[in-house]
Amino acid sequence: MKMLRMLGRSIRDAFKSVFRNFSLSLASISCITITLIIVAISIMASYNVSNFTEEIEKDLTIVAFVENSATKEEIENIKNELKNISNINQKEIKYESKSQVKQEMQTQSEIFNTVMEGWDEEDNPLKDTFQIKVKNAEEISKTAKQIEKIEKIAIVRYGEGMVDKLITAFDSIKKVTYGTVIALILVTIFLIINTIKLTIYSRKREISIMRLVGASNFTIKTPFIIEGMFLGLLGSLIPIGMIIFGYPALYDRMNGYVFTPLVNLISPTPFVYTVSLMIMIIGIIVGMIGSSSAVRKYLKV
Repeated sequence: MKMLRMLGRSIRDAFKSVFRNFSLSLASISCITITLIIVAISIMASYNVSNFTEEIEKDLTIVAFVENSATKEEIENIKNELKNISNINQKEIKYESKSQVKQEMQTQSEIFNTVMEGWDEEDNPLKDTFQIKVKNAEEISKTAKQIEKIEKIAIVRYGEGMVDKLITAFDSIKKVTYGTVIALILVTIFLIINTIKLTIYSRKREISIMRLVGASNFTIKTPFIIEGMFLGLLGSLIPIGMIIFGYPALYDRMNGYVFTPLVNLISPTPFVYTVSLMIMIIGIIVGMIGSSSAVRKYLKV
C-alpha cells in the first residue's frame, strides 16, 4: 500500500510539474514531436521499401525445361524430386505441357499465333516446362543447380546474371534503409535526452532542496521519470495522428502504388497502428531514459 501511495503521489507531482514548468515542458514536447515525425516517416519508408523488394523476390521464377523424350511417369518423378528441394515453395510448382505453352504463346502475340497455328503435337518443337518459385531468393542460383541435376531436365533458366544483380541491389537497399532508421532513432534519442536534461538542469535547485529535507533517491527520481514518460507520450501524439490520418490519405491519393503498379504501398490497416505503437513506445522510453539520466547526475548515484 505504501508503494502504491508513493507511486500515486509521484504521478500527481509529475503532472503538476509539467504544467508548473510549462515553457520548458513545451520545448521538450516540441523536440520530441519533430524528431518522432522524422523517425515515423523513415520507418514507414523503410517498411515499404522492404515490402517492395520482398514482393519482387517472391515473383522470381525458375523455368525448368523437360526433355521431349520424358514419359508421364518421369515427369511425375521430376515433380516429386522438385518437392524434395528445401528452398522450393511446393505450392508454387506449376507444370505446363508443350501444347499448353504453345496456346499461351499464341494468345500473347498475333505473330506467334500465325506461326504456330499449323503445328500439331508431333510438329511442336517446344518443351514441357516446370515454373518454380523459391522461398529464399538469395539461394536461387544454388536451387537452379540442384534442379539441373534432376534426370530428364534439359535446361534451367531464371534470368541468371540480371537476377543475381537484382538480389544484390535489393539486399543493399534493405541495409541502407534499416541503417538510416537506426541512425535516426539514435539521433532522436540523443536530441530528446539532451532537451530533457536542460529541463531538469533548470530545476537542480528543487532537487537539492529535496535532498536536504531527507528525500530518498527513489522519491526524487520517480516523479521526474514519470514526467519524462508523460512528455514522451505527449510528444508522440502529433506523429501518431499524422501516421493514422496521413498515410491512408497518401495511399488513396496514389492509388496504392508509387509511379507504377509494380511498386505497391503497404495497405494502411493494420500497418498504421503498428507504426503508431512503435512511435509511442519510442517516445515514452526515450522520455523516461532522458529524465532518469539527467536526475541521476544531480543525485550523484
